[in-house]
Amino acid sequence: MKKALALIAALMVACLAFTGCGGDQSKSSGSGSGAAASSGGKTLKIGATAVPHAEILEIVKPILKDDGIDLEIVEFSDYVQPNLALNDKELDANFFQHAPYLENFISEHKDCKLANVAGIHIEPMGIYSKKIKDIKELKDGATIAIPNDPTNEGRSLLLLEKAGILKLKNGVAEKATIQDIAENPKNIKFQEVEAAQVPRTLEDVDAAVINTNYAMQVNLVPTKDALFIEDSTSPYVNIIAVRQGDENRPEIQALIKALKSDKMKEFINDKYKGAVVPAF
Repeated sequence: MKKALALIAALMVACLAFTGCGGDQSKSSGSGSGAAASSGGKTLKIGATAVPHAEILEIVKPILKDDGIDLEIVEFSDYVQPNLALNDKELDANFFQHAPYLENFISEHKDCKLANVAGIHIEPMGIYSKKIKDIKELKDGATIAIPNDPTNEGRSLLLLEKAGILKLKNGVAEKATIQDIAENPKNIKFQEVEAAQVPRTLEDVDAAVINTNYAMQVNLVPTKDALFIEDSTSPYVNIIAVRQGDENRPEIQALIKALKSDKMKEFINDKYKGAVVPAF
């Protein structure tokens, strides 16, 4: 019995030794047998959120196919697992986040060695409501849902400030939290929710600040349905991220070239009508 217990303990230690920056968090549908980098380099396995990232990548598929590269798209429904899966070599790249989010993620996950290799598009964040038609109609004590991850929370508060709803402390910028609100003349209450779940709060709150990709998934048209929206000067450019050291892989460079082609610019403009804006 003692020998059996010792063997079990040894196996547990061995399993823990193989966990990286992902720790013991469960993987999404991105879990697999390893990324293409270990299987010959002619297949790129890329993690992406559904809209618009996976849609854009689907258009890129035939372009890369002509270069002898098969593009495999793995869809995720959150903002954490794609980076963990990339760091753990389950993906070759991911396409779902903006640069400030990646920078914050790396600062919180010291073992994750990821790099921003290209900016592709901007998805203007918007303020939406099913209860009011104009942002000026927000009543005293209204409730607004905002994303709860550090980067998007700061971004949403900056948008609310720009819309005249509140005023933040000087200098906090994109790192703002609700504790950094200096003036709240309408006594707005804030409901902090995971970014992907914010659209589901629309029936229960007076307004919600929603990332464009999640707004589009529930058939909201940012340029038509948003009460207030970021303009094209937004610094939150969505990027392609890879593991450090893979920046110059030929397959990655081919992907970037395809995504920044005139064909893709035309597709983005025609498909999303200003809800997604090319950043190249």
